[in-house]
Amino acid sequence: MALPAHSGPPPVPIAGLVRRLGPVDAAAIVISNVIGGGIFFVPIIVAGLVPNPLSMLAVWLVGGALAFAGAMAYAELAALRPHAGGEYVYLRDAFGPLAAFLTGWTSFVAGFSGAIAASAVALADYVTRFVPLASGARPAIAMTAIVALTLIHVRGLGPGRIVQNVLAGLKVCAIVLIVALGFAIGHGSAGNFATEGATAPLPWLLALVPVMFSYSGWNAAAYVAEEVRDPARNVPRALALGTCAVIVVYLALNALYVFAIPVAQLATLDARLMDTVAERLFGFAAGNMIALFTIISLAASISAMVLAGPRVYFAMARDGIFVRAAGRVHPRFHTPAAAIVAQAVWSSILVLSGTLSQLVNYTGFAVVLFSAIAVVALFVLRRREPRAARPFSALGYPWAPAIFVIASAVMVVNAFWREPQSTLVGAVVILLGVPVYYAFRTRT
Repeated sequence: MALPAHSGPPPVPIAGLVRRLGPVDAAAIVISNVIGGGIFFVPIIVAGLVPNPLSMLAVWLVGGALAFAGAMAYAELAALRPHAGGEYVYLRDAFGPLAAFLTGWTSFVAGFSGAIAASAVALADYVTRFVPLASGARPAIAMTAIVALTLIHVRGLGPGRIVQNVLAGLKVCAIVLIVALGFAIGHGSAGNFATEGATAPLPWLLALVPVMFSYSGWNAAAYVAEEVRDPARNVPRALALGTCAVIVVYLALNALYVFAIPVAQLATLDARLMDTVAERLFGFAAGNMIALFTIISLAASISAMVLAGPRVYFAMARDGIFVRAAGRVHPRFHTPAAAIVAQAVWSSILVLSGTLSQLVNYTGFAVVLFSAIAVVALFVLRRREPRAARPFSALGYPWAPAIFVIASAVMVVNAFWREPQSTLVGAVVILLGVPVYYAFRTRT
């Protein structure tokens, strides 16, 4: 039995989600979802490609501008289709249910679930710094973090919003404090910003690839559009506020890294970037402070993904192409409880599987791929529905979204060029969703 065509908003479910989130709440989800592990190791890669400090900062600024262009395209789409699911909804209405299912399938298999598991494992590593005797229980600690945040978000947007906002606030305040203290009393040098020659175009463009990956997650507010008050106004505000806040934070952190360590030395560091920067600026005593900050940062990221991801599976189940229970709203808590629990179960399995890092690495390019296709959906829906009410129009249309799509396409091509084996494996993981899709469709 074929799925019904979607020329507009989906039918309102019997038990629907409740619009309780404001623009600050949704922006907090964006901030927490973006500022994860990338900013704590990607600058090392960028410094190796762009040894000029000002050019290095310029890469992060351009990457932020591209992320903002994508966010504004999503803002128009979310105002046009203010429903749960983000790009799942946009791909469904522009390109059909199979394309939409593949983005949802990838989100469940690795995009959200894998990222949650990876962040939880990293969090457990930092916890054992304070509790060395628990070093043998890292998987248990990781799963405890997943379960605890899952239970909070299952119980509704009341407690979930509070926890998310507190964690996001602590994360941003900690970064602001570290940056302020670093420049005020840290043992760095302004001379590290001195430039020596220009950077060649090719290395600069290559550096933009990992930078754009670090900005991934700017679209998080779109996933919860169905639970945002006055989404036509507040989702665009949240996407703009959250993305701009991340750009400022990333530029400030990178400036601090350069202040602490010359770019040439920065390029030779291992993955423990924050520890090294803290030791250079404040001495060895700062290690525990940075570890505590990292725990808070990772917890905020996990919380944002636990909140956002299930809205995709909820939308899929509502369309009959996912487990039916995932499309139900809890009668008391008004959350997609089954979808949240399903994500937690799969994330926990990934924690125990030992294949977590490979899965996340294999499918990392898909995050960029599907966000680019979603922005292409903006062009399709503008052409197909020229008279549809658009409460918000993407800034810089058509040039800004077009540049975002081109930059994303370059990133995907770069992934196949530089890491063909892992990227092809990732493509196979995505395509495995095709028979799964037809299995669900046959069932319905």
